[in-house]
Amino acid sequence: AHDIITTPVTWNREISRIFYSRCVACHREGGTAFSLMEYSETFPWRTAIKEEILERRMPPWGGVKGFGDFRNDQALTPEQLELITSWSQGGSPEGEAKDLPAKDKLDEMIKESAWYAGATHADHQPGEIVVKGDFKLTKPFVLDGLFPQNVPEDSSVQIIAELPDGRIEPLLWLDQYKQQFAHVFLLRTPLELPAGTVVTGI
Repeated sequence: AHDIITTPVTWNREISRIFYSRCVACHREGGTAFSLMEYSETFPWRTAIKEEILERRMPPWGGVKGFGDFRNDQALTPEQLELITSWSQGGSPEGEAKDLPAKDKLDEMIKESAWYAGATHADHQPGEIVVKGDFKLTKPFVLDGLFPQNVPEDSSVQIIAELPDGRIEPLLWLDQYKQQFAHVFLLRTPLELPAGTVVTGI
């Protein structure tokens, strides 16, 4: 028996593009999870996928939303969540082959997704500061990102910056942290921290 189709959303037109840009860096042959590259591979997982994305367990991010703002956040937008939900609940149609992304566009989307997912470690940069515990800046510093290391499994950690004038800048909140999702958190806008700023929660 076939599912009754009640949605105009198709794998070939909308869903494949979301998956190629957000999921297949890990969910592919040779990746760290089962493949979601093809319609036939994705269809059996449609209900589980919907549940995982609505619970915000996938794509894995690790940071609590709204606590810090990051340019490499792979989270799905509300519109993407709605499209996947509609597709999953509406019969999960494949659509027409002509609607699939062109091969060169597909390769570009996968590379971008792989870059975000692959940012599991940072090359040391000039001016980088490696700290443990509370840390007070002795000179101004421009913070571009954070790479938490040695965070205990399933722990909750809030990293904040307390500026000399008393203002608090929320930097990053890790909740129920998983080591396998360790990566760099790149701030959307680099943050200028004056001398005397105390960074806590590290």
